[in-house]
Amino acid sequence: MRHAIASVLALGLAASPVWAEEAVNNPLTESPTWQDLRYDVLGEATLEEAQGPLSVEAPYRAHDAATVPVHLKQTDPEAQIKSAIVVIDENPAPVAGEFTFGSGMGQLDFEMRVRVNQYSNVRVITETEDGLYMTGRFVKASGGCSAPASKDPEQALADMGRMKLRSFGETAAVSTPRREAQIMIRHPNYSGLQRDQITQLFIPAHFIDTIEVRQGDEMLFSMTGGISISENPSFRFFYNDNGSTDLTVKAMDTEGNVFESTLPKSLDG
Repeated sequence: MRHAIASVLALGLAASPVWAEEAVNNPLTESPTWQDLRYDVLGEATLEEAQGPLSVEAPYRAHDAATVPVHLKQTDPEAQIKSAIVVIDENPAPVAGEFTFGSGMGQLDFEMRVRVNQYSNVRVITETEDGLYMTGRFVKASGGCSAPASKDPEQALADMGRMKLRSFGETAAVSTPRREAQIMIRHPNYSGLQRDQITQLFIPAHFIDTIEVRQGDEMLFSMTGGISISENPSFRFFYNDNGSTDLTVKAMDTEGNVFESTLPKSLDG
């Protein structure tokens, strides 16, 4: 019995590095779609050949194609990252979001959730004072843009625009130089590709297309987004605390609804 257990453990240990490698070894792949998209996204702009100031983490095989985590993390502490464009090559509307970052974000550490409609590169084009850089990951996922909403439509509309801020860390209730937060916004973010589960008719596109997050008068980040941002948008990020007691979030959707909340920087989980 002991020999059998040892054999199983040995097989498990031998397999572990393969699983670990598979989880991280998913760089961008050759993409004819991107060649067609490139001009629409970048125009005549040139991408720098050197390694960029940012790493991108995303799963090789997504657990849920409608909520795929994408994590942007700065690797060059000297770079001043001004903005980033997130592109999902094979999605019906490939530009998931265009983000502008204020200096208060410091060394960029930013995570979002996106929809991936079929196996696709998820690429991030980063702008710095030195030029444009591109990196990303290849993600195996399908059906994210047409996946049914997770909540009852009436309840989703009733909750629409509600916001929550989670602050992390032992001293989250006290001003500290560097803090971590998560902002969650209730919104169905209908993509236009989902069907009503009763009538089987397509639900018209209705999603949040602009977001701005501030602490006091200081802008932390803003987003112009499309249908590829997940239902109930969620953003987790680090920022440099300027001493204000609240974060203010303002969002607008494609129906012209404006949602604004002032959220205290209190510990919540």
